[in-house]
Amino acid sequence: MIKSELVQKIAAQNPHLYQRDIENIVNAILGEVVAAMARGDRVELRGFGAFSVKNRPARTGRNPRTGAHVSVDQKYVPFFKTGKEMRERLNRDSGGPVGDDEDDED
Repeated sequence: MIKSELVQKIAAQNPHLYQRDIENIVNAILGEVVAAMARGDRVELRGFGAFSVKNRPARTGRNPRTGAHVSVDQKYVPFFKTGKEMRERLNRDSGGPVGDDEDDED
């Protein structure tokens, strides 16, 4: 699902709201999550999960094509940990989400 599909689903469930207002709300929520993470804060949405930032220290990597050693700078990466309710819901009944490639025959 992409952001525009999320906006359309919310609009379908709330016909009394304008789609542009829903889009502004979704953008505001995501913007606040990103801003909080940029400050180094943790964002917890109960039942859904928690977003945080992890520090990856500088290291010496290796170019897989040439085998040469490469210096990799330290960086901060986003990290998401699912909430208990989401994990339980994903693992209930069917054992997880169904992929599009399940019906493909070779």
